[in-house]
Amino acid sequence: MKFSLFVHMERLDASQTHTQLYEEFIQLCEIADRGGMHAIWTGEHHAMDFTIAPNPFINLADLARRTKNVRLGTGTVIAPFWHPIKLAGEAAMTDIISDGRLDIGIARGAYGFEYERLLPGLDAWGAGQRMRELIPAVKGIWGGDYAHQGEFWQFPSTTSAPKPVQEPHPPIWVAARDPNSHEFAVANGCNVQVTPLWNGDPEIEALMGRFNTACEKAPDQPRPKIMLLLHTYVGSDAVDVEQATKEVSVYYNYFSAWFKNEKPIRQGLIERLTEEEMSGNAALSPDVMRKNLPIGTADEVVARLKAYEALGYDEYSMWIDTGMSFERKKASLERFIADVMPAFG
Repeated sequence: MKFSLFVHMERLDASQTHTQLYEEFIQLCEIADRGGMHAIWTGEHHAMDFTIAPNPFINLADLARRTKNVRLGTGTVIAPFWHPIKLAGEAAMTDIISDGRLDIGIARGAYGFEYERLLPGLDAWGAGQRMRELIPAVKGIWGGDYAHQGEFWQFPSTTSAPKPVQEPHPPIWVAARDPNSHEFAVANGCNVQVTPLWNGDPEIEALMGRFNTACEKAPDQPRPKIMLLLHTYVGSDAVDVEQATKEVSVYYNYFSAWFKNEKPIRQGLIERLTEEEMSGNAALSPDVMRKNLPIGTADEVVARLKAYEALGYDEYSMWIDTGMSFERKKASLERFIADVMPAFG
């Protein structure tokens, strides 16, 4: 099982500047590259200080000049916000800049907050349909002299300018949860990214089951790869681990507030949650974080990840966005590299 870093700029309040956050983002990515991680993933979000990532290709082009070996992935671009010709060209240019190190993760998106602002009236179903039309179109544009007459986009014969370095194109990953998404990804020659959030081992096992079933339904397709993305913290001792469970619990309470799209937003920041609001959300308590996520000492994290490897996951991505301080994220990443990764050869 390979290991990667999933990272954005993120803040829960205005205590840090965006410039400081970007410098910290770069430092974490450089540590991952020096430490021998396989890939760095960064995504796309808009008008949200909670996850600052307006265009992952800009960040990856910068990282291409700051790193040497690590692959660079969009985790993920939001399909309905892209025209196929624009996505094909920007991805191809990033592949050239990175000397063929680009991976492209694509998703339908998750936040109603973003749908309302970029494509009013869009819902998750419509976003998923756009993703299913977008991916074959982008592949066609990379192939060249491709015309498209679809439900959402129509254009005459078009070729990507430039074309990507990797042949026939950079690997494509689909963020999948329901069985139909797994089947679409496998049938279209795409790898799969899964994000169980805080739901624990039953969800992790179910997602692998859906992937295996999709592979069985497409016996003529080569088996793609599947990546598991989870919030992870490697603590120095029991006290450190306990603090991390509380911090990740706070992070997921804010995640839930953004997802529900019910709180006022000012200057890109959601209204502060009270202690009573967070303590009243038992499903996101520190105890749930400790039970369901790889948060623990190095030995405890290794044991969890060994179980995921045994299920068949090809890549494990350490989701480091947690709302905790940069120093704590950095220390956890360094312990992950030094004390967890070597257990996997």
